[in-house]
Amino acid sequence: MKSILVVGGAGYIGSHTVRELMNSGYHVIIADNLVYGHREAVLSDDFYHVDIEDKAALSKIFQKHDISSVIHFAAYAYVGESVSNPAKYYKNNVANTINLLDVMLANNVKNIVFSSTCATYGEPLYTPIDEKHPQAPVNPYGQSKLMVEKIFQDYKKAYGLNFICLRYFNAAGCSKDGLLGESHNPETHLIPLVLKAVKGEISNITVFGTDYETKDGTCIRDYIHVEDLARAHKLALEKLLNGSESVCLNLGTGIGTSVKEIIEAAKRVTEKEVPVVYGQRRAGDPAILYASSRLAQQYLNWKPEYANIDDIIRTAWNWELNKRF
Repeated sequence: MKSILVVGGAGYIGSHTVRELMNSGYHVIIADNLVYGHREAVLSDDFYHVDIEDKAALSKIFQKHDISSVIHFAAYAYVGESVSNPAKYYKNNVANTINLLDVMLANNVKNIVFSSTCATYGEPLYTPIDEKHPQAPVNPYGQSKLMVEKIFQDYKKAYGLNFICLRYFNAAGCSKDGLLGESHNPETHLIPLVLKAVKGEISNITVFGTDYETKDGTCIRDYIHVEDLARAHKLALEKLLNGSESVCLNLGTGIGTSVKEIIEAAKRVTEKEVPVVYGQRRAGDPAILYASSRLAQQYLNWKPEYANIDDIIRTAWNWELNKRF
């Protein structure tokens, strides 16, 4: 049986995707440098503690295993850090991806599913954002992901690389059974920060801006459950294995939820108050971002199972109360 290599498979979305693949009968190999991933989140017996910067170590994995396809999550993803230290992002997210592609092609592996982002679009010209929206990233993180998408297009023409890029919006939630969850250091995502404020792990949650032109003055985002993302990666992989065309797809619910609505939902789910401090807008925060994922629904025969924000937060709260790492 051919294997699937998941690079970054010890991270938040990567680990959930590994579990989805294994539950569907795939043999999964994980490669992760554990800079942001967690050894406790590694579910496969075939785990390699390597960085994709190390071509020799990557080559050994490909030589040892009969790999058909790669799913690539191994990226740095802190927007603010990308602005202050762009070199880190271009080296890891772009140059190291080229290393991975070099090793793949040297071993005649030409299928890759890529973890991309809505940050490739930049400031929205309209919502919901579809795949025809211009791509004009406003930070090095988004630029690095867009560069990789363009590299894939060139590699397809020159070397026959087959790819599906999945541009997701705000990943959220944890596995329904509490086995896997969201554990970042530092934590920057809204929902876990709200829940940490509820638990008293942090003093409060800061709401950045209450004067946006939205229904309640706070920013609106599209929160997509991590298990829905994991299913989409599996379906994208299966498309490639069946000879599908290369494509880039948005993944979101198509539902916009405001910061204040997240806080109110957290109150309902936890039955506790959320300590809130109101601050000024952050530079570069668009008022409204949400996806049209119609193309993904058609192409992958995929539909988000979690459309209710309370249900998403409930899985995150279960993790916060019982987290393993």
